[in-house]
Amino acid sequence: MKSSTQAVLTLSICAVLFSGFGRAQANEPNFVIIFADDQGYGDLSCFGSQTIQTPNVDRLAQEGRKFTSFMVASPVCTPSRAALLTGCYPKRVGMHQHVLFPTSKKGLNPNEHTIADHLKSQGYATACFGKWHLGHHPEVLPTSNGFDTYLGIPYSNDMNHPDNKGKPQGGAAGMDILWNDPASTLTKWKTPLIKDEEIVELPVDQRTVTRRYTQSAIDFITAHRDESFFVYLPHSMPHIPLYVPDDVRDPNPLNAYINVIEHIDSEVGRLLNTLDELKLADNTYVIYTTDNGPWLQFKHHGGSAGPLRDGKGTTFEGGQRVPCLIRGPGIPAGTVCDELTGTIDVLPTIATLTGKPLPTQKKIDGIDVSKLWTGQINESPRNEFMHYTSQGNLEGIRQGDWKLLVKKPRQRRNQKNPAVGKAQTQTMLFDLSKDVGEQNNVAAQNPEIVDRLQQRMKQIDDEITMNARSPWLKDNE
Repeated sequence: MKSSTQAVLTLSICAVLFSGFGRAQANEPNFVIIFADDQGYGDLSCFGSQTIQTPNVDRLAQEGRKFTSFMVASPVCTPSRAALLTGCYPKRVGMHQHVLFPTSKKGLNPNEHTIADHLKSQGYATACFGKWHLGHHPEVLPTSNGFDTYLGIPYSNDMNHPDNKGKPQGGAAGMDILWNDPASTLTKWKTPLIKDEEIVELPVDQRTVTRRYTQSAIDFITAHRDESFFVYLPHSMPHIPLYVPDDVRDPNPLNAYINVIEHIDSEVGRLLNTLDELKLADNTYVIYTTDNGPWLQFKHHGGSAGPLRDGKGTTFEGGQRVPCLIRGPGIPAGTVCDELTGTIDVLPTIATLTGKPLPTQKKIDGIDVSKLWTGQINESPRNEFMHYTSQGNLEGIRQGDWKLLVKKPRQRRNQKNPAVGKAQTQTMLFDLSKDVGEQNNVAAQNPEIVDRLQQRMKQIDDEITMNARSPWLKDNE
């Protein structure tokens, strides 16, 4: 009898030990990345907005570190997201040629090593709640790229399943019409909501997705409070069309963008409060940033780049310099970092913070900036940053405070006489330490700097081109 009792006890202990095997314990740091969509550099009150109140996001600035020279690797959605997750310039992973659509037949190759893959390999619980936009086919959804679970839209909220046809009027005027008719989310759009690999809502009710994504994140964090977790929370908003829950909606379309950002802010507050209540805040890195600059052509349905030039779709600072706030273990509270870094540095930095090196088989472009995050160093390890257009074409480089852009004229289709009105290549050099708004082109006065930077950006691009890896392609097309 005693022997039987001991056997049962032994089996019980083994079961308990096995149930925790492979899962990272709670003393490992947690990670939450909140990724807004098309939010501008000037759209947070802690980044100078006079019209938008963001007290909850501002908490991250007060309790963590504000990064004022934080770059995304593309001025549009798909390539920017690929860069964040893989630590690579989009061209290196074959995701550089503009955004994906419902008819696209490619996606992020599951062979790439993402932030989620890296943390999952250490036993982290991983989840993605929000806009994916790295391929809508089951083979390339988040669950094939390191995430245990997924709830969100597979591409932008202005895209329709299955062929992107039948969309309502565009432009600021068209967005006014939609804002004045909140139910238009169900009558004018066919954007799907996916749970893991299946469509569970068509069309998705865009009025409630910001709140639902956040609630899913809160539920996931609560369920995994005793483990280490990674939550990737890429909001669909404030990409047009704009929607908020009926209970917080401002009926004036002129206030639509303000309304949406302040709703996102309130949802950030709910998530931060959950971390506080579960006593997880001290051991969780929270990163708040955005995928690219504001979509200025939509006027009051788009954001502001603040002091920066231009916005989404351009390689000017307004297109690729974005707000970033990081709070977490070792991050000095209430500090500001003006040094160059960006989304491609997040993966290698997380690898250092968790103590597990990245695999060496795949070259990446990101640099470990963990000591910059924590204020142990004052100068960034990153001194260079490449600028590619929304179509993935090489257009410029930043080195230190110097930024060179070489803008070639667009090729016009069906132009009978190409010589007529042919635009010239524009070579622009800016000293960002004196001219963050990129208004003073000093290329003519500094030909040697222009030549040096042109040679350097070609050298880097040649290496990336030579060693570029293939995206996933449907049916090997």
